Amino acid sequence: METALDTLTFLGTGDAMGVPRVYCSCAVCMEARTSGKNRRLRSSVMISGGEGSFLIDCGPDWRTMMEQQELRQSPDILVTHAHFDHIGGLPEWADACRWLGTKGRLYAPAEVLERIVSQYPWLSNHLMMEEVHAGLSLGGWSIQGWKVNHGKNGYSYAYRFEKEGFKWVYNSDSINLNTEEKKPLHGLDLLVLGTSFVYEKAEFSTRSVYDMTEAADLVAELSPKRTIYTHMSHDVDMTRPPVLPRGVSLVQGGMKVLLGKNKSETAL
Repeated sequence: METALDTLTFLGTGDAMGVPRVYCSCAVCMEARTSGKNRRLRSSVMISGGEGSFLIDCGPDWRTMMEQQELRQSPDILVTHAHFDHIGGLPEWADACRWLGTKGRLYAPAEVLERIVSQYPWLSNHLMMEEVHAGLSLGGWSIQGWKVNHGKNGYSYAYRFEKEGFKWVYNSDSINLNTEEKKPLHGLDLLVLGTSFVYEKAEFSTRSVYDMTEAADLVAELSPKRTIYTHMSHDVDMTRPPVLPRGVSLVQGGMKVLLGKNKSETAL
């Protein structure tokens, strides 16, 4: 009997501000307020399957994401870095754990955990802080994390997942990766990559995430079987999507992707 594949659900696909931006009346933000094709919560994903489920990142839209998925709790969350759009929902998650009488498990590298605890010192009352060292296992996935350049914003962590021969990476916040940082990005069935703009005009030293022009060069170099762009700002219009390289697609909130050897495909 064929083993059921795990599912990757994109709970949020927006950049640090989300879409619409509250102060903005651009065409993309206005469309997001009406038909909503461009409406984007802050970036986060859920991996679920027969061996359990876990989230990557817990931004300020965590409660909305949980309600949209009709979920009441998530026992495990893996964090990429300690910026607000990736950890702003941790106090709500911790409070949910308190009311449910459980202790959630928060996974991150030691330096990320230190920054989280310095901002929210009470979290350890309701969450178990689990340091990610050489690697970890969640939901049957062997997970390897490594530090990546986040431009003017310092650093983030990317995570490589392997299970039954299927290899994929979640890398939401990075730019201008060097040779060493790219090594775990080779040989992938799926690359989930943060790309905030189609083409970002800001001076390079002020930037923190790949744009889609730069990402196309990276994808050409790495040759993953499939690439999905996430972490998109209001520069990206889903009603008029840009021309993308073969095998590359944009993602909307709620989209589900099956994870399995040679079977990465949109499920719903």
